[in-house]
Amino acid sequence: MEQLTAADQQKRTDLRKMKLVATSFLIGATIIFFGTHAFEGAWVGYVRAAAEAGMVGALADWFAVTALFRRPLGLPIPHTAIIPERKAVFGQTLGDFVGVNFLSPEIVQDKLRRAGIAERAGAWIKQPDNAERVTNELSNVLKGAITVLKDEEVQAVVEQAIVKRVTAKPWGPPLGKLLQQVLTDGAHHKLVDLMCDRAYEWVRDNSDKVSLIVTDRAPTWSPKFVDALLGDKVYTELVNFAWAVKTDVNHPMRLAVDQFLIEFSGDMQTDEATMQRAEQVKQQVIGHPDVQKLISSAWGTAKKMLIDAAEDPSSELRRRVTQGLITLGTNLTDDPELRAKVDGWLEQAAGYVVGNYRAEITTLITDTVERWDAEETSRKIELQVGRDLQFIRINGTVVGALAGLVIYTVANVLF
Repeated sequence: MEQLTAADQQKRTDLRKMKLVATSFLIGATIIFFGTHAFEGAWVGYVRAAAEAGMVGALADWFAVTALFRRPLGLPIPHTAIIPERKAVFGQTLGDFVGVNFLSPEIVQDKLRRAGIAERAGAWIKQPDNAERVTNELSNVLKGAITVLKDEEVQAVVEQAIVKRVTAKPWGPPLGKLLQQVLTDGAHHKLVDLMCDRAYEWVRDNSDKVSLIVTDRAPTWSPKFVDALLGDKVYTELVNFAWAVKTDVNHPMRLAVDQFLIEFSGDMQTDEATMQRAEQVKQQVIGHPDVQKLISSAWGTAKKMLIDAAEDPSSELRRRVTQGLITLGTNLTDDPELRAKVDGWLEQAAGYVVGNYRAEITTLITDTVERWDAEETSRKIELQVGRDLQFIRINGTVVGALAGLVIYTVANVLF
């Protein structure tokens, strides 16, 4: 059984009341018409003529209104039950009407141009409360999208689309090119300085270890005091050497490191052996259990971070989104050039969609109407407009009576 909303129930009640009122006019005209036969007098003819014409008008308009939705009295009269019988034609006509009068690129673009969407949207979104509201909605959308996604499917996409693409290409040439650019810009000097500083500090603070190395490597027949003197000498030379490398930017050791890095960056791009070793290192890195574990848990970690950030009103992500929306709204209201660009993009996008997909949009209307049940469609349309159509019946009774009265009066005057 058809389920009606409260509004539809009210419309159905109102329709029944108006049908009763319109029928009452017909019944009233009928009673007057037959009742006048019991009286005699000059005035009776005028009343009878008005009542008779009112009956005819009421019946004619009842037939016209009823014929829109069903066959009057169930009789197979041609050109009745118009809506159920010609539903598909109405759908096609409605689709064509909408396509021609509403979905032309010129009309849509003109409407958007006069609407000033960019300025109105900017004025609304730059309000902090509105920006926060949009951020909340975006957070809900983000959480919903993440929740719908299946972890195993996303993980498979990550591995297929990202990891395999990264590992499919050789690492040697791009890394060599990157290293070459770093060397050209001199950005590596700070790293070399750090290494030299750490090397000097280690040598300076580990004299006992240097002496121990010398003592362990000395011959067994060597006197201990000689080993100690030699160890101190080696330590002093190492400290002086490390200090020289640390303080002299043009030290031969530094220059040798630069030369080695330059040659190595070139070999990574051109030398087959070096590139092959880079590929071996890549496979070792990717195949390492810790790296594989990191890749497997990447989506889970990212998912948790996104959900936590979306749920926390004070998270950095939400604060940045809100501030970005406020800034965008301010720019849209204060910058005419940006506003004109946004409006232009909207007009072009709408014109493109309407120009290229108008047929598909109107087909949505015609196909939807075509799928409707004919009788159900007739009932729904009658429920929406039937109450107003009952006034046609009322007017038909009144106008018919007046017309009959005028015609009877003119006939008596003339004949």
